[in-house]
Amino acid sequence: MISKKSHNIINIISAISVAGITIGTMALIVVLSVFNGFEGLVTSLFNSFNPDLQITVKEGKTFTPSEINAQKIKEIPEVEFLTEVVEENALLRYKSKQHIVIIKGVSPEFENMSRLDSMLIDGNFVLEKNGNNYALLGAGIAYYLGIYLYDFKDPISVFVPRRSKKIGMGFENAFNSGILIPSGIFSVQQDFDTKYTIIPISIARELLEYSEEVTSIEIGLKPDANVENIKEKIQKIAGENFLIKDRFQQQEFLYKIMKSEKLAIFLILTFILIIATFNVIGSLSMLILDKRKDIAVLSSMGANKQLIRRIFLYEGILISLSGAIAGLLLGGLLCFLQQQFGLIRLGESDSTFVVNFYPVTMQFFDFLFVFITVLIIGLFSAWYPVRQISGKYLKQSL
Repeated sequence: MISKKSHNIINIISAISVAGITIGTMALIVVLSVFNGFEGLVTSLFNSFNPDLQITVKEGKTFTPSEINAQKIKEIPEVEFLTEVVEENALLRYKSKQHIVIIKGVSPEFENMSRLDSMLIDGNFVLEKNGNNYALLGAGIAYYLGIYLYDFKDPISVFVPRRSKKIGMGFENAFNSGILIPSGIFSVQQDFDTKYTIIPISIARELLEYSEEVTSIEIGLKPDANVENIKEKIQKIAGENFLIKDRFQQQEFLYKIMKSEKLAIFLILTFILIIATFNVIGSLSMLILDKRKDIAVLSSMGANKQLIRRIFLYEGILISLSGAIAGLLLGGLLCFLQQQFGLIRLGESDSTFVVNFYPVTMQFFDFLFVFITVLIIGLFSAWYPVRQISGKYLKQSL
């Protein structure tokens, strides 16, 4: 009876050890996959606004397309679009409300290059039509100003400080002004939605008293283009006085934060997994104590200390391996079900989130990295109790 009870306790502790490692592994896979999903979602949203490559000047604010030999850049086979851009702070006034924004004047190629039309939540992608200048506004700006689309009776007034003349005492003398008709509202991300207003580059240059100057040039590449190779080619054409930024570099701080958050969560869950593997140490320690006579029998039959230690080491690794495989399978299954059926929603059913369900993206290297991490932790948790097997167990009387 005593032997049976001890076996039951050891089996229960071993099962708890496997369950702990399984849950920890599953949590790692699920959380990392959710982070991948959100990262992919944020990247796709930003990619609808940010170009494949952006050219800016290192010193100063503006330059002309001829300075970078824009025509030669257009001739690169992988370059599909080249858009001239003028950005500047401005004041928008609609009826009695005012809001400071960044006006982004773009050339006609912008409509075909960007995927901003897919981010429109109201209205149409129209910037110039029948001699009228239109504007696309971020959702935050439209909310602050209380915008009504295609309001010809009360259009938006845009004001930019004068550059060429001294600022006088009156408001009209201090600013250049223009009229814009709101044609569409887009929603990309809060930073964009509360700051940016897209307008024709002609009205932007008129307000800023520019002729051919631009603040940046945005480049759209063909789908199969190698971004790094094209970036190097454009850098050689443009020269050392210009910066060529890919999408990661345009939002470098944000992407670093997302990577740091994912790493921090991984480390936290790994620490929890380490605590869970303490059960492996306990179950192996009890198993070694329970098998003292068996150890002595093996020793008398010629088994050395290394062989006996290896047997129990394999037992500990088997517990970790079982938990790791079960956790990976369960984690992968949960992620698959979330992808297919959206088990967990983001907010209420009538919420205005970009997606209704938690986005999930499984990556092979996450599974591989988690599997290796669990095995390393399991190896150390098995090695510690096994190394405690001393000569007294080998010489115990039968």
